[in-house]
Amino acid sequence: MNVLLIGYGKMGRTIREILIGRGHTIAGKITIDNAKDLSKFNSSNTDIAIEFSNPESAYENINYCLNNDIPIVSGTTGWLEKKEDIEKLCLQRNGTFFYASNFSIGVNIFFQLNKVLARLMVDQKDYHTEIEEVHHTQKVDAPSGTAISLAEGIIEDSEHSTWTMKDDSKPDEIKITAIRKDPAPGTHVVTYTSEVDDIEIRHTAHSRKGFATGAVLVTEWLVTKKGVLTMDDFLSERE
Repeated sequence: MNVLLIGYGKMGRTIREILIGRGHTIAGKITIDNAKDLSKFNSSNTDIAIEFSNPESAYENINYCLNNDIPIVSGTTGWLEKKEDIEKLCLQRNGTFFYASNFSIGVNIFFQLNKVLARLMVDQKDYHTEIEEVHHTQKVDAPSGTAISLAEGIIEDSEHSTWTMKDDSKPDEIKITAIRKDPAPGTHVVTYTSEVDDIEIRHTAHSRKGFATGAVLVTEWLVTKKGVLTMDDFLSERE
Protein backbone atom coordinates (compact mmCIF):
# COMPACT_ATOMS: atom_id res chain seq x y z
CA MET A 1 0.00 0.00 0.00
CA ASN A 2 0.99 3.60 -0.59
CA VAL A 3 -0.20 5.34 2.58
CA LEU A 4 -0.70 9.05 3.24
CA LEU A 5 -0.07 10.07 6.85
CA ILE A 6 -2.16 13.05 7.93
CA GLY A 7 -0.73 14.19 11.22
CA TYR A 8 2.85 13.30 12.03
CA GLY A 9 3.27 13.52 15.76
CA LYS A 10 4.49 10.71 17.99
CA MET A 11 1.67 8.42 16.86
CA GLY A 12 2.25 9.21 13.19
CA ARG A 13 5.95 8.45 13.48
CA THR A 14 5.26 5.13 15.18
CA ILE A 15 2.72 4.23 12.50
CA ARG A 16 5.27 5.09 9.79
CA GLU A 17 7.84 2.72 11.30
CA ILE A 18 5.33 -0.13 11.43
CA LEU A 19 4.09 0.51 7.88
CA ILE A 20 7.62 0.45 6.46
CA GLY A 21 8.45 -2.65 8.50
CA ARG A 22 5.47 -4.41 6.93
CA GLY A 23 6.54 -3.51 3.39
CA HIS A 24 4.32 -0.48 2.72
CA THR A 25 5.37 2.89 1.31
CA ILE A 26 4.60 6.42 2.51
CA ALA A 27 2.83 8.58 -0.08
CA GLY A 28 3.41 11.69 2.00
CA LYS A 29 3.25 13.26 5.44
CA ILE A 30 0.87 16.14 6.18
CA THR A 31 1.47 18.36 9.22
CA ILE A 32 0.37 21.81 10.34
CA ASP A 33 3.39 23.24 8.52
CA ASN A 34 2.48 21.81 5.10
CA ALA A 35 -1.30 21.44 5.39
CA LYS A 36 -1.81 22.92 1.91
CA ASP A 37 0.08 19.99 0.39
CA LEU A 38 -2.93 17.76 1.08
CA SER A 39 -4.31 19.02 -2.25
CA LYS A 40 -1.53 17.13 -4.05
CA PHE A 41 -2.96 13.75 -3.06
CA ASN A 42 -5.81 11.79 -4.65
CA SER A 43 -6.75 8.24 -5.59
CA SER A 44 -4.17 8.20 -8.41
CA ASN A 45 -1.20 8.51 -6.06
CA THR A 46 -2.58 7.32 -2.71
CA ASP A 47 -4.12 3.97 -1.73
CA ILE A 48 -5.36 5.02 1.69
CA ALA A 49 -4.85 7.71 4.36
CA ILE A 50 -4.30 7.39 8.11
CA GLU A 51 -5.42 10.50 9.97
CA PHE A 52 -4.15 11.27 13.48
CA SER A 53 -4.15 15.07 13.43
CA ASN A 54 -6.05 17.36 15.82
CA PRO A 55 -9.70 18.21 16.56
CA GLU A 56 -9.49 21.52 14.67
CA SER A 57 -8.45 20.02 11.32
CA ALA A 58 -9.76 16.44 11.41
CA TYR A 59 -13.12 17.19 9.79
CA GLU A 60 -11.60 19.03 6.82
CA ASN A 61 -8.91 16.38 6.38
CA ILE A 62 -11.45 13.56 6.26
CA ASN A 63 -13.80 15.58 4.07
CA TYR A 64 -11.01 16.16 1.56
CA CYS A 65 -10.06 12.49 1.40
CA LEU A 66 -13.62 11.32 0.84
CA ASN A 67 -14.21 13.94 -1.86
CA ASN A 68 -11.03 12.78 -3.60
CA ASP A 69 -11.78 9.05 -3.36
CA ILE A 70 -9.09 8.27 -0.80
CA PRO A 71 -10.17 5.66 1.79
CA ILE A 72 -9.41 7.02 5.24
CA VAL A 73 -8.75 5.67 8.72
CA SER A 74 -9.14 8.25 11.49
CA GLY A 75 -8.19 8.09 15.15
CA THR A 76 -8.48 11.79 15.96
CA THR A 77 -10.82 12.57 18.84
CA GLY A 78 -12.58 15.79 19.85
CA TRP A 79 -14.45 16.47 16.57
CA LEU A 80 -17.24 13.89 16.73
CA GLU A 81 -20.11 16.39 16.68
CA LYS A 82 -19.51 16.41 12.89
CA LYS A 83 -19.06 12.65 12.50
CA GLU A 84 -22.60 12.10 11.22
CA ASP A 85 -21.95 14.55 8.35
CA ILE A 86 -18.81 12.61 7.41
CA GLU A 87 -20.69 9.31 7.44
CA LYS A 88 -23.35 10.75 5.13
CA LEU A 89 -20.68 12.06 2.75
CA CYS A 90 -18.94 8.69 2.74
CA LEU A 91 -22.12 6.91 1.70
CA GLN A 92 -22.95 9.57 -0.91
CA ARG A 93 -19.49 9.21 -2.44
CA ASN A 94 -19.45 5.41 -2.16
CA GLY A 95 -16.29 5.95 -0.18
CA THR A 96 -14.53 4.29 2.73
CA PHE A 97 -14.35 5.75 6.24
CA PHE A 98 -13.17 4.04 9.41
CA TYR A 99 -13.19 5.74 12.80
CA ALA A 100 -12.12 4.40 16.18
CA SER A 101 -11.43 6.20 19.42
CA ASN A 102 -8.78 3.57 20.09
CA PHE A 103 -7.15 1.05 17.74
CA SER A 104 -5.48 -1.10 20.39
CA ILE A 105 -6.71 -4.69 20.27
CA GLY A 106 -6.37 -4.82 24.06
CA VAL A 107 -8.49 -1.70 24.53
CA ASN A 108 -11.21 -3.10 22.27
CA ILE A 109 -11.30 -6.27 24.36
CA PHE A 110 -11.55 -3.93 27.36
CA PHE A 111 -14.56 -2.23 25.69
CA GLN A 112 -16.32 -5.60 25.48
CA LEU A 113 -15.48 -6.44 29.10
CA ASN A 114 -16.84 -3.03 30.12
CA LYS A 115 -20.19 -3.81 28.48
CA VAL A 116 -20.42 -7.21 30.17
CA LEU A 117 -19.74 -5.66 33.58
CA ALA A 118 -22.31 -2.90 32.91
CA ARG A 119 -24.98 -5.54 32.27
CA LEU A 120 -24.05 -7.38 35.45
CA MET A 121 -24.34 -4.16 37.48
CA VAL A 122 -27.76 -3.03 36.18
CA ASP A 123 -29.65 -4.20 39.28
CA GLN A 124 -26.97 -3.16 41.78
CA LYS A 125 -28.43 0.19 42.82
CA ASP A 126 -25.95 0.78 45.67
CA TYR A 127 -23.02 1.34 43.30
CA HIS A 128 -21.93 4.64 41.76
CA THR A 129 -20.12 4.48 38.41
CA GLU A 130 -17.01 6.52 37.57
CA ILE A 131 -14.34 6.55 34.86
CA GLU A 132 -10.83 7.91 35.24
CA GLU A 133 -8.44 8.44 32.33
CA VAL A 134 -4.78 9.48 32.47
CA HIS A 135 -2.84 10.78 29.45
CA HIS A 136 0.25 12.82 28.65
CA THR A 137 0.02 16.61 28.81
CA GLN A 138 0.20 17.01 25.02
CA LYS A 139 -3.23 15.44 24.63
CA VAL A 140 -5.46 18.45 23.99
CA ASP A 141 -8.96 16.96 24.30
CA ALA A 142 -10.55 15.86 27.56
CA PRO A 143 -12.04 13.48 28.29
CA SER A 144 -10.36 11.05 25.92
CA GLY A 145 -12.30 9.44 23.11
CA THR A 146 -11.66 6.09 24.78
CA ALA A 147 -13.23 7.31 28.04
CA ILE A 148 -16.27 8.54 26.13
CA SER A 149 -16.54 5.17 24.35
CA LEU A 150 -16.42 3.42 27.74
CA ALA A 151 -19.16 5.70 29.06
CA GLU A 152 -21.31 5.11 25.98
CA GLY A 153 -20.82 1.36 26.37
CA ILE A 154 -22.10 1.54 29.94
CA ILE A 155 -25.05 3.75 28.95
CA GLU A 156 -26.13 1.22 26.31
CA ASP A 157 -26.52 -1.51 28.92
CA SER A 158 -27.60 0.37 32.05
CA GLU A 159 -29.92 3.01 33.43
CA HIS A 160 -27.31 5.75 33.12
CA SER A 161 -28.43 8.49 30.75
CA THR A 162 -25.25 10.52 30.15
CA TRP A 163 -21.71 11.26 31.32
CA THR A 164 -20.31 14.37 32.96
CA MET A 165 -17.03 15.85 34.13
CA LYS A 166 -18.68 17.73 36.99
CA ASP A 167 -17.78 16.72 40.56
CA ASP A 168 -21.42 16.76 41.69
CA SER A 169 -22.59 14.03 39.32
CA LYS A 170 -26.15 12.73 39.60
CA PRO A 171 -27.01 9.04 40.15
CA ASP A 172 -27.88 8.56 36.45
CA GLU A 173 -24.65 10.27 35.29
CA ILE A 174 -21.24 8.67 34.82
CA LYS A 175 -18.53 10.93 36.17
CA ILE A 176 -15.37 11.06 34.03
CA THR A 177 -12.15 12.41 35.52
CA ALA A 178 -9.37 13.40 33.09
CA ILE A 179 -5.80 13.63 34.41
CA ARG A 180 -2.89 15.00 32.37
CA LYS A 181 0.68 14.22 33.42
CA ASP A 182 3.97 13.05 31.91
CA PRO A 183 4.88 10.40 31.03
CA ALA A 184 1.54 8.65 30.51
CA PRO A 185 0.77 6.72 27.28
CA GLY A 186 -2.77 6.07 28.55
CA THR A 187 -4.69 4.49 31.44
CA HIS A 188 -8.45 3.99 31.72
CA VAL A 189 -10.21 2.78 34.86
CA VAL A 190 -13.92 2.00 35.28
CA THR A 191 -14.98 1.82 38.94
CA TYR A 192 -18.24 0.85 40.61
CA THR A 193 -18.15 2.18 44.18
CA SER A 194 -20.42 1.35 47.12
CA GLU A 195 -20.22 1.74 50.90
CA VAL A 196 -18.95 -1.83 51.28
CA ASP A 197 -16.60 -2.33 48.32
CA ASP A 198 -15.32 -1.25 44.92
CA ILE A 199 -15.32 -3.15 41.63
CA GLU A 200 -12.70 -1.96 39.17
CA ILE A 201 -11.50 -2.83 35.68
CA ARG A 202 -8.39 -1.17 34.23
CA HIS A 203 -6.46 -0.92 30.98
CA THR A 204 -2.95 0.51 31.04
CA ALA A 205 -0.96 1.10 27.86
CA HIS A 206 2.80 0.63 28.12
CA SER A 207 3.58 2.38 24.82
CA ARG A 208 1.98 3.71 21.65
CA LYS A 209 2.95 0.60 19.71
CA GLY A 210 -0.32 -1.21 20.52
CA PHE A 211 -2.39 1.68 19.18
CA ALA A 212 -0.21 2.14 16.10
CA THR A 213 -0.10 -1.56 15.25
CA GLY A 214 -3.88 -1.75 15.47
CA ALA A 215 -4.22 1.23 13.14
CA VAL A 216 -1.93 -0.41 10.57
CA LEU A 217 -3.78 -3.74 10.77
CA VAL A 218 -7.07 -1.91 10.22
CA THR A 219 -5.58 -0.02 7.26
CA GLU A 220 -4.43 -3.24 5.61
CA TRP A 221 -7.90 -4.73 6.07
CA LEU A 222 -9.78 -1.60 5.00
CA VAL A 223 -8.10 -0.87 1.69
CA THR A 224 -10.49 -3.19 -0.22
CA LYS A 225 -13.65 -2.19 1.70
CA LYS A 226 -16.43 0.33 1.09
CA GLY A 227 -18.71 2.17 3.49
CA VAL A 228 -18.63 3.35 7.09
CA LEU A 229 -16.82 0.77 9.20
CA THR A 230 -15.80 0.34 12.84
CA MET A 231 -13.63 -1.80 15.09
CA ASP A 232 -16.58 -4.15 15.59
CA ASP A 233 -16.55 -4.86 11.83
CA PHE A 234 -12.79 -5.38 11.85
CA LEU A 235 -12.73 -7.63 14.89
CA SER A 236 -15.71 -9.72 13.74
CA GLU A 237 -13.84 -10.68 10.55
CA ARG A 238 -10.74 -11.62 12.54
CA GLU A 239 -12.60 -14.08 14.78
